[in-house]
Amino acid sequence: MNQKKSLKELNLLDKFLFDEAMDDPENVKIMLDIILSQKTKLKHPPQTEKEQRTSTDNRQIRLDVYAIDEDDVIYEVEAQKENTHNLPKRSRLYQGIIDSKLLPPGVVDFNLLNEVLIVLIMPFDLFGYGLYRYTFHMRCEEVPELKLNDGATRIFLNTRGKHPELVSPELIELLKYMERSTDEVSRECKSKRIQEMHRRVCQIKASEKAEVKYMQTWEEKILIKQAGIAEGEQIGRLKEKTELVKKLSNKFSIEQIAEMLEIDISEVEKIIKEIAK
Repeated sequence: MNQKKSLKELNLLDKFLFDEAMDDPENVKIMLDIILSQKTKLKHPPQTEKEQRTSTDNRQIRLDVYAIDEDDVIYEVEAQKENTHNLPKRSRLYQGIIDSKLLPPGVVDFNLLNEVLIVLIMPFDLFGYGLYRYTFHMRCEEVPELKLNDGATRIFLNTRGKHPELVSPELIELLKYMERSTDEVSRECKSKRIQEMHRRVCQIKASEKAEVKYMQTWEEKILIKQAGIAEGEQIGRLKEKTELVKKLSNKFSIEQIAEMLEIDISEVEKIIKEIAK
């Protein structure tokens, strides 16, 4: 696990601060307005860490920010610090799970599906073309100008783009600020909206309640990691025992194997049954 940063050292690309800041509808509105060059009117307060799954047996996802505007357009925004090398397909999974929840059972008019915009904000260039922004819609390969118009949009934002002429100066300022959410970067921003966002972020960083929550979140991550290590060690020991029992079972009795490995006879019997399957 990376070394812990203090709450005041966090940036908006850090998951905890991003989630806390985006609990504030005004911050979500500012972010969407700048990214999409629009005036967003949210229908409901945004949800952070929203859990989505198609059934209890299927994989769940947690959405960083989930919001709906007055036109019923759905926005899902993720801050992604690490390149996990699966983000395009991950965005596809998010799209599919969100879509699967939009129509009530029995409704067959698919034109009632909401428009969905998925936005991932990253401090690296996922596609290698030096752009600040990559926007994807479904198009026809044979007729490139023909759009599918299925209402699905995926946007990948790169805080370290190299072509400022292709996006608005305010978007560049927002991306720089998200990567380094400091007083210095805020002062360099000409955007009044980003300065207002910074004022709200500073309130979070100065909040005792947020500090306690951050410490609890960090401690929970450590406990989860320790539990994972312990489980991995246990699996490793089990594999080692299985290999030893397999080698010894041709020469020694169950009782002798149990005595040599200092384990119960019932455990040896269980391992031998598993080997025989």
